[in-house]
Amino acid sequence: MILITILLIAFGGAFVTYLAGKISGKLRNILAVLVSLALVVLISLIYRREISREYYTLPFLNLKLILMSNPLSWFFAIIIAGIGLLSILYSLEYMKDKERLDYYYFTLLFINASMLGTVISGDLLSFFIFWEIMSWSTYLLISYKGGKAIAAGLKYIIMSIIGSLAMLLVIISLYSRYGTMEISAIASYMQTASIGYTLFILITSSLSFVIINAFWPLHTWLPDAHAEAVSPFSSVLSAVLVRKGIYGLYLFMYVILGLNILNKLHVGFISFSSVLCGIGAVTIVFAAFTALVQEDSKRILAWSTVGQGGYMLLGIVFATASGMTGGMFHVLNHCIYIALLFFVAGAIEHRTGGIRNINELGGLIKRMPVTFIAALVGISGLIGIPLTNGFVSKWLIYKTLILGNHPFLAFAAFVGTWGTVLYGYKFIHNIFLGQLPEKYKHIKEAPLLMQLPMILLTVTVILFGVLPGIPLRVISAIQRQVALPPLQTTLFGIPKEAGELNMINVLFAILISCFIVWLLFRRAAKSVPVQQDDSYAAGSYVPKEKYHYTVNFYNPLSKMITPYLRDVASLFYLNIARGTQRVCNIIRRVYVGEVGYYAMYIVLFLAFLIFIQMFF
Repeated sequence: MILITILLIAFGGAFVTYLAGKISGKLRNILAVLVSLALVVLISLIYRREISREYYTLPFLNLKLILMSNPLSWFFAIIIAGIGLLSILYSLEYMKDKERLDYYYFTLLFINASMLGTVISGDLLSFFIFWEIMSWSTYLLISYKGGKAIAAGLKYIIMSIIGSLAMLLVIISLYSRYGTMEISAIASYMQTASIGYTLFILITSSLSFVIINAFWPLHTWLPDAHAEAVSPFSSVLSAVLVRKGIYGLYLFMYVILGLNILNKLHVGFISFSSVLCGIGAVTIVFAAFTALVQEDSKRILAWSTVGQGGYMLLGIVFATASGMTGGMFHVLNHCIYIALLFFVAGAIEHRTGGIRNINELGGLIKRMPVTFIAALVGISGLIGIPLTNGFVSKWLIYKTLILGNHPFLAFAAFVGTWGTVLYGYKFIHNIFLGQLPEKYKHIKEAPLLMQLPMILLTVTVILFGVLPGIPLRVISAIQRQVALPPLQTTLFGIPKEAGELNMINVLFAILISCFIVWLLFRRAAKSVPVQQDDSYAAGSYVPKEKYHYTVNFYNPLSKMITPYLRDVASLFYLNIARGTQRVCNIIRRVYVGEVGYYAMYIVLFLAFLIFIQMFF
């Protein structure tokens, strides 16, 4: 009953919030927060409870529609509800002066509801229905701002339709063969399926999940969509919605098929897993260096979202204890720090009047210290610096690649991390450090309702970095659910028997190092405060408002790598679109709307038939 209640509150709350907005904007905002908070509470109550409940029967197909709760669905459900609540809170201030707010809150709540529906679906028909609701609602909210956002939304929905058609083909095929859509029953039947049919199901279903997860070469929709969407929704897109692709891959690979079947899917040294690993490695490297040459704060984060998915893929494909744990933990970690960073970008945009070009900023640490700390912690988590959550998950993934004798994959992951360090530094420095432009001299810190989600996520990045055992216990339950070996964990990391990682030891080592550095600085010469424009470069005075270290710092590197960063996938899709447009323009000329032309077409067609009759 509780699962039905969750869906009723999620979907019903979206409609009630919309109607409340017609009465009062304040009432609408309160209801949006209460609905989101109620979902977090209800989902928390079903932790460690495995539930399966039929909620409807389709008599004409004799299909049972089922809702279920298990460790995997709970893991994703709590992420969806948690980030959804924070995005609503953030929206209260960020969206305050925007238009069509009833539409905005309704659509955002509806997307969160449909995402919850997908992860608690116990049959593929329910999964597909909720997936389609999610896709079309997302298109509407991506296009919310109009202009470039509409083009970005169209690119997304076209790719989404392709993925949905592939998923529909899989569902129809499974139903026609087995007469059921219940996930547990299909998992049982697939154990006796032929290798060819198994490959067909796995490859076709994976197309949909590779698209939504924006893996190379099906990534082209994501940078535009995430950059053009409003920032509170960009955080939901990057943190949660994109990672539904990981959920889908895990569902089909390990829940429906299982490790025994996956190990049989290979021809020589080429296997399904090795192909996914190759895709993950290319995604990591290409996205990292593409992010490096971006100047738009949200595009940097969007490309980061593309690249980090590659790490998740490398982790979950290797069905070892450390690999699977690292991959799933990185899903959670990325949800936390990328939502945080999009909130940071939104706060900067909100206070500067819409500025997203990081080269037009600088010195904002003086005016927005809370936002700076959030950005610093978020970027640290993204890079994987010790004492942040990203360090633990990346450590597990690196350990899997190195001990598993995969040097090329490990090298690709390392290069991707190096690229992340470069664009992460660029993001922090160009926005917050350097000289504060005069026009931002009186800028204020982000409003409290925008600070609150950033503070909560900042604390969580550190909390899960120092005490990773909290989320790792949930991930171990996910692995036991599908008979995969769980990783031994402690509250502070991983015990010695499983390859020791103790974050308390790391914490004390870093604190001692910082204390030694502080002592050295205490004994050094005292710094002398000067005006920020009292600066010289190569002996020449630097003009006011031009002192910014990193605006062109990466120019030499950019010139070297840009020729190799041609997005051939985007160019390929663009050529297909142009060809389709030309064909449609030719066809359109036939439909001129004049009766005389249609009469001529009929006469010509009859003449053609007579010609065929006479000579053939």
